[in-house]
Amino acid sequence: MKSINAEQIFRRNILDLKPYASARSEYSADKGVFLDANENTTAVSAHNRYPDPLQTELKKRISAWKNIPVANIFIGNGSDEPIDLLIRATCNPGKDNILICPPTYGMYEVAAQINDVTVKRVLLQSDFQLNVKGILDAVDLNTKLIFLCSPNNPTGNLLRQDDVRRLLDAFTGFIIVDEAYIDFAAATSWLSVLDQYPNLVVLQTFSKAWALAGARVGMTFAAASVIAVLNKIKPPYNVSQQSQDAAVTALAKHASVKAAVENILEERSMLADRLLAFSFVSQVFPSDANFLLIEVADANLLYEFLLTRNIIIRNRSQQPLCQNCLRISIGTREENELLLAAFKNYQS
Repeated sequence: MKSINAEQIFRRNILDLKPYASARSEYSADKGVFLDANENTTAVSAHNRYPDPLQTELKKRISAWKNIPVANIFIGNGSDEPIDLLIRATCNPGKDNILICPPTYGMYEVAAQINDVTVKRVLLQSDFQLNVKGILDAVDLNTKLIFLCSPNNPTGNLLRQDDVRRLLDAFTGFIIVDEAYIDFAAATSWLSVLDQYPNLVVLQTFSKAWALAGARVGMTFAAASVIAVLNKIKPPYNVSQQSQDAAVTALAKHASVKAAVENILEERSMLADRLLAFSFVSQVFPSDANFLLIEVADANLLYEFLLTRNIIIRNRSQQPLCQNCLRISIGTREENELLLAAFKNYQS
């Protein structure tokens, strides 16, 4: 098994950085007379104290749930924060680059551009699978990260495991596999081989299956040395105590979350079947996520029509390989029926 060459992957200034020491990182016990953090101790609010900067209790619960050591877990403000941190930790502005495979999640590119990092693009193939040869031909000595979304947004499909393994074996930088939608897929998470690939980073989230989009709690799993760097450069209190508590509470509700996911999958199947009945729907792409990508005769016209009915979906027509494609999140049965009724009105 190959090892991580920190000197080659991480920026020199990041490796040399002395992290900010917050009051709660210097003393982490939960009992005592706390006069160290300049908080308002009169407690006029229930949230007058700073949160646990390392989300200790939440990480312990996740560790038990995923069977992953705490040292291999980073908790972020959604998944967008670790995406940004990974780019900042590895890519020298104006010099290094990342690689993405459009159509895919847009924040990889946005975060790179904010950090003045070049973005290389190797399109997915017509079946929305990876062009492995194209990716390996495109990377150079300054390519630090390859972002892969599986199940992919907006196409909804899982990437072939053999293709991802080929990249993990061949690429010397980090492969980030974004599994935001993995709870809706009949597939094993890449967490199962995390210990085999020191250059593998897996992103997951509480925003989708766990219904905590408003709390902004993302999970990153990687080698302990990588997690240590993310902890070193993150803001001291990057996840609020309310959000940490919400995630801990959610983890006690596995049965209800499983039932909700099963309901979403049933609605996804129903919606896919019924959408195909409309003459203007040319294709409903297979999905391993909580949404469907469909191809229609005129995406712009249908999108605007649905807006007049106060039904909001995503027009993905401007993305590569997605001409005249719309992305539809799976709603409740009532919401899905309203969508189908609007489609019927559009057809007539």
